[in-house]
Amino acid sequence: MNNFNNKVVLITGAGNGIGRATAIAFAQQGASVVVSDINQSDGEETTFYINKAGGIATFIACDVSKDKDVQALVNGTLKTYGKLDIAFNNAGIEIEQTKLADGEETVYDQIMDVNVKGVWLCMKYQIPAMLQQPASVIVNTASIAGLGAAPKMSIYCASKHAVIGLTKSAAIEYAKKGLRVNAVCPAVIDTDMFKRATQLDPQKEQYVKNLHPVGRIGQSEEVAAAVLYLCSDQAGFTTGVALPVDGGSTAI
Repeated sequence: MNNFNNKVVLITGAGNGIGRATAIAFAQQGASVVVSDINQSDGEETTFYINKAGGIATFIACDVSKDKDVQALVNGTLKTYGKLDIAFNNAGIEIEQTKLADGEETVYDQIMDVNVKGVWLCMKYQIPAMLQQPASVIVNTASIAGLGAAPKMSIYCASKHAVIGLTKSAAIEYAKKGLRVNAVCPAVIDTDMFKRATQLDPQKEQYVKNLHPVGRIGQSEEVAAAVLYLCSDQAGFTTGVALPVDGGSTAI
């Protein structure tokens, strides 16, 4: 078990799925958690679960594609807890199912605004606050789509490649300042998004399971475990890494 006592953790996209699982995991290991999501009811539900279980959590609504929202999120964290030790920039969207030439500009802008601009804005405002701490960590959610190709998801794929680029660049820029920056790259994870995509087509669910050499899809808690490792003292020599959590998919 890692020990995150006295650590302040900020998580975007924490209203459900990977973000919620990670928020709960950090709280269980002693951290004070700032739960952030664009969906207020989801975010407040995550916060309720943590506080009811005896943890410490505060909800701050945020649209990560909006500069003022992100600035207010970081300022709210500092006002509430006085510092920021760890940030998990997890908010993202996936709304694309077309070949590249059939894509629409509005879809491109939506995906890039959240997945890329959102991560950039978060780090832009988090880093100055985190440099005030002797050792701090940022983890960004990328995807195995950021490590290769994703047919009919070219814009999403490009956005996750960009997240990895931001991650690696920031890791080098601040390596000597005591700030580590890494990314997790999940394959298909059993979230509400996955359930919506497969509930009308059970065969599609089995097809997706077979894409992973382990023969199943991943669980949000498994991604959360990877995030907590990257944020722990045990990973103190690890920065600039894009870590697959993918059931062997990228090993093929």
